[in-house]
Amino acid sequence: MNKAAALPSGYSSVAPGQIANVVTCLEMLARPDVRPAPPFPPELHLAALDRSDLAAYRALFRAVGEPWLWSSRLVMPDEALAEILNDPHVEILVLRQADRDAGILELDFRETGICELAFFGLAAGFTGQRLGRTLMNVAIERAWSQPIERFWVHTCTFDHPAAVDFYKRSGFTPFAFQVEIEPDPRLTGHLPEDAAPQIPLIRPKGLSD
Repeated sequence: MNKAAALPSGYSSVAPGQIANVVTCLEMLARPDVRPAPPFPPELHLAALDRSDLAAYRALFRAVGEPWLWSSRLVMPDEALAEILNDPHVEILVLRQADRDAGILELDFRETGICELAFFGLAAGFTGQRLGRTLMNVAIERAWSQPIERFWVHTCTFDHPAAVDFYKRSGFTPFAFQVEIEPDPRLTGHLPEDAAPQIPLIRPKGLSD
């Protein structure tokens, strides 16, 4: 987890054109008992990512994350993204239905003894079917099949409202808050302006509609 300076108590202003959210960091320090879940239905399967196809990865990232303003891998330079995707200590699986991407599971083992659940989620149209629980059980199994001492994840207030509770029920324990401030990807052109309408879009003065 990146170290960041502590904000002062009270309100801190966020500049127009920027967005801010509260990040919750959670961890598990031992392999938990997984919660019961049905297998994936026959029309869905997990497949390894084609690591050479940055556009396909970003399309998957966008399909899952656009409703929640995920943007980190959209603004990342190609060289930096390719370095991550091609690292043998990063495992990326795609939940797929025929030729449609249904979800992402990305596990990052680059730090010795630690696995980060870097990205996890389902695309629109695949939620509410207990697929998330089944995918989480896969994540836990694959993470703890390696010689790790810690499995961790972070989520934020822009994610699904049930995310923190889902992670807690999966065996993670919250251990830290952070505040993340970044340019609004709807104003930089990385996401459409109608993405995540539940999050207000505040334009800097002088920036027209």
